[in-house]
Amino acid sequence: MLTDVVLPCLNEAGALPWVLARMPAGYRPIVADNGSDDGSGEIAERHGATVVHVPQRGFGAACHGGLLAATSEVVCFMDADGSLDPADLPLVAGPVLAGSADLALGRRRPAARRAWPLHARLGNRAIASVVRRRTGAPLHDLGPMRAARRADLEELGVADRRFGYPLEMVMRAAEAGWRVTELDVPYLPRTGKSKVTGTVSGTLRTIRDMRGVLAA
Repeated sequence: MLTDVVLPCLNEAGALPWVLARMPAGYRPIVADNGSDDGSGEIAERHGATVVHVPQRGFGAACHGGLLAATSEVVCFMDADGSLDPADLPLVAGPVLAGSADLALGRRRPAARRAWPLHARLGNRAIASVVRRRTGAPLHDLGPMRAARRADLEELGVADRRFGYPLEMVMRAAEAGWRVTELDVPYLPRTGKSKVTGTVSGTLRTIRDMRGVLAA
C-alpha cells in the first residue's frame, strides 16, 4: 500500500535530489510547487515525483494543493529543504497506519547547532505551549513532518493558506478529539538559504500567521 508524501516547495532545487533519493519504498512523493523559478518542478519530475503546480502563494496553499492531489489512505507532510530525512517517514506514519493515532508529528531534535536557530526554537516553544494549554494535546513541537488519514484531514476544513496551516491542523484535530502523538526525529541543517526559520523576519512572519489562527 502506497502512502503519499506532500512536499510543499518553493525554490528547493538544491535539496530535492537528496530528499527524493531518500524516499522509502512505499512512500510516493508529491511536490507541491508554489511558484519556483529555479527549476524545482523539473528536477522533482526527473527524480520520479508527482509535481502539482499551486499558483496561490503560501505555505498552506502548497500543503492543501498537495493534499488534494493525494489519493492514499494515509498522507504524510514534510519540508522539501533537506532539514528532515524521508527515511524517518515510516516512524512518523507508523502510529496512524497502525490505527493507534489520528495525527502523528515528528518532534524535531536538532542534529547540529545551526539546524534550528534559537529564535525559531523559542517561537515554536511558545506556540506549542499555548496549544497544550488550550487543547490538552501533549505537544512540544509543531513538527513539519506529520501523518494523518487523508479523508479525515479533508473533513477538518483547515482554512489557513499561509504559515498558520500546520497550527490550524493541530488545533482543529485536538478540538475534534483526535489522538495526537509525537515521535522524535533528527532535524538537520537545511540545504540552501532559509526562507522561514533561518531568518528572524521569517520566524516573525510565521508567528504572526499562527497568532492569527489562535485568535480565530
